[in-house]
Amino acid sequence: MTNAGSRLLNAAREMREIARGETKPAHIHVPPDVDVRAIRRQLGLSQDAFASEFCFSINQIRDWEQRRTRPIDSNRAYLLLIERHSDLVRRMLDELRAKSSCEDDLDVAI
Repeated sequence: MTNAGSRLLNAAREMREIARGETKPAHIHVPPDVDVRAIRRQLGLSQDAFASEFCFSINQIRDWEQRRTRPIDSNRAYLLLIERHSDLVRRMLDELRAKSSCEDDLDVAI
């Protein structure tokens, strides 16, 4: 058997084990490209609102949507989370903002 054939068989075995819950994936696949405009539109947000709500700069959003640049790996992974679990991401960010606001209030009081 060729080296490529062995790798394919090992990958198939690993996928079966993952599907059965016998093992965890070795890594998460992040696609090389993410359609930022489609994600933003799916959520019904303007570029400004999307950038503000999910902690991006407006320039990042514009550059990604106009294909001048593309998001780095961590931003692509974050964008996929936003696309698939926007409510959860929003709740988490709201909690962080509330906690940060409370800490800011404490700093001012001291």
